[in-house]
Amino acid sequence: MERPRREEPATARPGVSYVMPVLNDVTHVGAAVQSLLDQDYDGEFDVVVAVGPSIDGTNELVEEMGRADGRITVVDNPAGSTPSGLNIAIRASRHPIVIRVDAHSVLPTDYARIAVETIERTGADNVGGIMDAHGTTAFEKAVARAYGSRIGLGGTPHHVGGAEGPADTVYLGVFRRSALERVGLFDERIKRGQDWELNERIRSTGGTVWFTPDLRVTYRPRSSLSRLGRQFFSTGLWRGELTRLIPSSRSLRYFAPPVLVVGVSLGVILGAIGLALGVAGHSVPVLLLGWAAPLAYAVIVLLAAVLVARRDGAATFAWFLVVLPCIHFCWGIGFVLGYLSLASNIAAQAYKKGASDTRIG
Repeated sequence: MERPRREEPATARPGVSYVMPVLNDVTHVGAAVQSLLDQDYDGEFDVVVAVGPSIDGTNELVEEMGRADGRITVVDNPAGSTPSGLNIAIRASRHPIVIRVDAHSVLPTDYARIAVETIERTGADNVGGIMDAHGTTAFEKAVARAYGSRIGLGGTPHHVGGAEGPADTVYLGVFRRSALERVGLFDERIKRGQDWELNERIRSTGGTVWFTPDLRVTYRPRSSLSRLGRQFFSTGLWRGELTRLIPSSRSLRYFAPPVLVVGVSLGVILGAIGLALGVAGHSVPVLLLGWAAPLAYAVIVLLAAVLVARRDGAATFAWFLVVLPCIHFCWGIGFVLGYLSLASNIAAQAYKKGASDTRIG
């Protein structure tokens, strides 16, 4: 149910609504919500948490927080997906500024204040900053190092920083509600990459998306290799779909991981064939050159670990050697499947069917 919008006095800071989708994240959601309550912003605010059908105690924890603090509203997200949760939370909130929050994120106390000041100064429809990944275990530290390096996630400003100014997309996002309503909120058919697609619609309707390095959000990485692999396979899958469906999204950097996957895989196959033929007495030296691709990649990963992860100890260094290929290959394989429409054709058809309608959801 949508709440009535409250008109803000002309001299007051605009009220802000924090919206957070959460599913199976009992470990991090408490700290994420507390970081919202600790903001130094002096305007009115509300917190709306959209909870999916979790099985790890997340629902119970969030409901307890809602009972303990009247500023927190808990709403159900039956679908459990990120875009549906965001839309449900946005509709249940009431203030003119909407701040997207991730259950893995911890906002610094000045986040809302700086974001609103930036919106008012620039006239942007959406502002955001840097996803500043930090881990606690050796594995999480290795993931954080990969996130913050150019070789890990491509070196975009919202991962490694950069100059303030207009951007294609930003991490999370602090939106004018009017802009969200203008473009129809998040596309619930896009399970990953929905932030980029929403920002594309904002920009296509004359709005500005603004990056500022003054906003840094602490992000808690996935805690295991299997979770990391699933995350990046899904992200790559949907990025492949979006790249195929939306011409403006075809940045060359998105093709680097799939080219890497194809090149290394072909090199291993050709090298293995050459080795097998050699053992059988049929020497084909040219095929053995296929091993150059995987060996070169292994050297690059090792050098990256030396440059990026060696200061965090031997365990983090060792995990980095595993984490970086996991990110590259899971994302790259997912991208290939999504781009070729081999894994999510239904979603692609749904997008094509509704592409002419800007009011989605």
